[in-house]
Amino acid sequence: MAKTVTLRLDEDAYDELQEAAAARQRPLATFIAAAALARMREGKSVDDEEMAEILGNDALLRGLEAGSQQARQRRGDFVA
Repeated sequence: MAKTVTLRLDEDAYDELQEAAAARQRPLATFIAAAALARMREGKSVDDEEMAEILGNDALLRGLEAGSQQARQRRGDFVA
């Protein structure tokens, strides 16, 4: 079921978003929802530099592996 959200924008932001939506022949609400979801999903992945830092951290990798094993064995404390 679709939900309604009220969003307050200053006039400049509104005009900019409206122009971008019109250029893509999309309704403003659809454009804003798609842009927000895309931006959120972008933030869920790491860039090459961050991944190199993660892979270079042996203690972190050991902890992740231990946690992964516990999850597969359904042991440990899980936080939702």
